[in-house]
Amino acid sequence: MASAALLFASGELSGRRAPGFSLPDLHLQQHDLADYRGKIVILDVIQTACAHCVALAAVLRRVQSKYGDKVAVLSIVNPPDNQSTVKQFAEANKVSTPVLFDCGQVAVSYFKATPQNPKVNVPHLFLIDGHGMIRNDFADEFDTRNIFEGEGLDSEIDRLLGTPAHEQSNK
Repeated sequence: MASAALLFASGELSGRRAPGFSLPDLHLQQHDLADYRGKIVILDVIQTACAHCVALAAVLRRVQSKYGDKVAVLSIVNPPDNQSTVKQFAEANKVSTPVLFDCGQVAVSYFKATPQNPKVNVPHLFLIDGHGMIRNDFADEFDTRNIFEGEGLDSEIDRLLGTPAHEQSNK
């Protein structure tokens, strides 16, 4: 059940076109955001040493299983994460979705970071619709705990998919 407070918990970075990117994964395969047009993209910015990111990995694994091809999950890491830390994280947390390597530029563009406001907090989720628009974003905070550790993300995805509320409650 999504409340208005949850829907707009962070949201200050939403309502704009998602910045494009092409980043390599652990196997050096490039992932271009444009290749995911038509799907909902859950873009999460994480660090492999982050305990909250471990909890989020389980939620994203469940979401990917539930929604299948309707949703693409892409995780982004920045230094100091590297191939070794990502491989260990993926194996330990059964992550089968792409974990992409950024040097900071993509994260900065999503967070609208500036020298005066350099914050890039993790974990952070961006929900991108099939047209490439950021429809919502969530920082890991007390008010968004159900998104990061529960089933709150399902309500957000259902809303983006246009699933009627009566069908959402029957899932």
